[in-house]
Amino acid sequence: MKFWDASAIVPLLVTQGHTDTLRAVFASDVAMVVWWGTRVEVVSALSRLAREGSLSSIGLRDAIRGLSALASHWTEVQASVLVRDRAEELLRHHPLRAGDALQLAAALVVSTGGSSMPDLVCCDDRLTQVAIIEGFDVLPAPAAAKR
Repeated sequence: MKFWDASAIVPLLVTQGHTDTLRAVFASDVAMVVWWGTRVEVVSALSRLAREGSLSSIGLRDAIRGLSALASHWTEVQASVLVRDRAEELLRHHPLRAGDALQLAAALVVSTGGSSMPDLVCCDDRLTQVAIIEGFDVLPAPAAAKR
């Protein structure tokens, strides 16, 4: 099981620099766990790419269809007081954006649910750095993470 940040899901749906690496990570374990708000974050990123002209309207449509296919099989960590409280704690200790704090809090909630800590799949430098501090192994290798 791997916890996927939105930054790592976008390259599964549209060709970017880390697409091949992330598709290999996905192929090695298709049991995706995500935060409840991940789908909204991914649609936001895809829509921004379309507005910027990096993604055609057909590409956007296809990417959102691909997202729906992924979402039909992933496990979502639901919005909860526990996730919110953990995100607030993370924000007090680390230089994260709110969405990243919620992502990481959800991953931490999964790891304290009795199972071992999942790998975090992430392509955001700041979130990667904090995740490592919090004890996660991050894929792809941190030197490859960009946003």
